[in-house]
Amino acid sequence: MIARFVAYYRVSTAQQGASGLGLEAQRRTVRDFIHGGSSELVAEFEEIESGKRSDRPQLDAAIERCKLTGATLLIAKLDRLSRNVHFLTGLMERGVDFTACDMPTANRLTVHIMAAVAQQEREAISARTKSALGSIKARLDHGGEHVSRRSGKSISRLGNPTGLSVSRPDLGTAAVIKRADQFAATVSPLVKALRVDGLSFAAIAARLDEQRIKPPRGATWSPMAVKRVLDRTCLNAD
Repeated sequence: MIARFVAYYRVSTAQQGASGLGLEAQRRTVRDFIHGGSSELVAEFEEIESGKRSDRPQLDAAIERCKLTGATLLIAKLDRLSRNVHFLTGLMERGVDFTACDMPTANRLTVHIMAAVAQQEREAISARTKSALGSIKARLDHGGEHVSRRSGKSISRLGNPTGLSVSRPDLGTAAVIKRADQFAATVSPLVKALRVDGLSFAAIAARLDEQRIKPPRGATWSPMAVKRVLDRTCLNAD
């Protein structure tokens, strides 16, 4: 029997997301895992977000795709989901099965233990970082200087007053299109099945509302919104 997976990739910064750093390494790990056995990669989702946050729309989309397709959520490393044990526990309570490429045989107890260790590590790193920044700030406040290990330059203040150095205005429109494509791909199997059963667009819209499936825009489904889902999936298939 072929195992089906939905891959989820995450990086923590906008710089990494724009440059591809981190994401490509995760993709390679997932591809190696998939190619190593009788497995099928159903879909891929990526997100630029801090691991400390739990409101991740792309992770939610990946989970929904798993539920629609019966696939298992696949991540390159356990800490790509989160270093928060409570968040991982919440995922399992939602009935989501997931596999980490770096620990494919892990059971739920193993995941709990590893997540707890990872959370402790995150808290320790945070404490060390705050302590180091506090020392640097105190030195600068007293007229001293600090040389950045990354750039080798002397700095006189903490932070980045110029903001991000990566400028990608095209990502806004691309992100909107990508979200629309992902949503259409997620709900289209159900829409197509209802269409095969002979339901009209209006009847399908009513059925989706009954099943509490949220439309891409607005509070309720319209016949035109149903048609757009089918049109978008047909366009992407060409």
